[in-house]
Amino acid sequence: MNAENLYGYKPSIAAGVIFIILFGLTTIYHAYQLIKARCWYFIPFLVGGIFQVIGYVCRVIGHSNTASVPIYAMQSLFILLAPPLYAASVYMVLGRTVTYLNAEDLSLVPVKWMTKIFVSGDVFSFLLQSAGGGLMASGSISTRNMGSNVVIGGLVVQLLFFGFFVIVAAVFQFRIQQRPTSKSQSELEMTRHLGWRQRNWTTVLLALYIVSALILIRSIFRLVEYKYGFNGYIMTHECFGYVFDALLMFVAMVVMNVYHPAVILGNGKGGNYQHSEEMQLSHGWQ
Repeated sequence: MNAENLYGYKPSIAAGVIFIILFGLTTIYHAYQLIKARCWYFIPFLVGGIFQVIGYVCRVIGHSNTASVPIYAMQSLFILLAPPLYAASVYMVLGRTVTYLNAEDLSLVPVKWMTKIFVSGDVFSFLLQSAGGGLMASGSISTRNMGSNVVIGGLVVQLLFFGFFVIVAAVFQFRIQQRPTSKSQSELEMTRHLGWRQRNWTTVLLALYIVSALILIRSIFRLVEYKYGFNGYIMTHECFGYVFDALLMFVAMVVMNVYHPAVILGNGKGGNYQHSEEMQLSHGWQ
């Protein structure tokens, strides 16, 4: 990395265009699903998809503008900040799932605090990464290094909260399987005949686990990347970013397209099975 080339390589136009198209398609479908189900708790997830598209557009522009600090800063910030937005929606889905199943007493964290605790941690992580990204946009090497350390701090916060979130989700699933509520049992019985096409609270949790794992892997990758600095092997080789960030985050968005929580939870304000059954029919899952 130097003043003439802030990336340490020439950003690939082909790779950038491919992911602009991929993220664009899944984001458009998320917008359709959000509007159809009025599941406003998924707005952060949708915005995350928009951030990805903007980020990769900036990378394509950066191919011919490798010395442009604004373009470099924009692509870095938008791609860096998309996963915390995904996380905000993921956190809200778990609380709504617990409430939907009338299983508040089985949750490790009280439902009234769950969204507040996890989203607050997510916002803190988001702000740290935003501040770090802003500092990295500076032309000063010392300020960039400071920004990198701030981003690392934000990623550590994100990893800690996400790790705890996965534990809370796993404990809840274990408890509700041991002590099922009438709602959880009846829904499983009513969807069992659908086989692999079934959509119920277990598929909601499955989607949360998959997306959480993908975000955790991506965050660990970014942590290692920033730890080794701007001239490190990972930072100066574009392929790693596409494999361990772009691809993983695209898969996360597609998983939520396929196992969209609104199919079960509706708008998140006390969904019922009648609604979810209608949604399954409208999606061609029955």
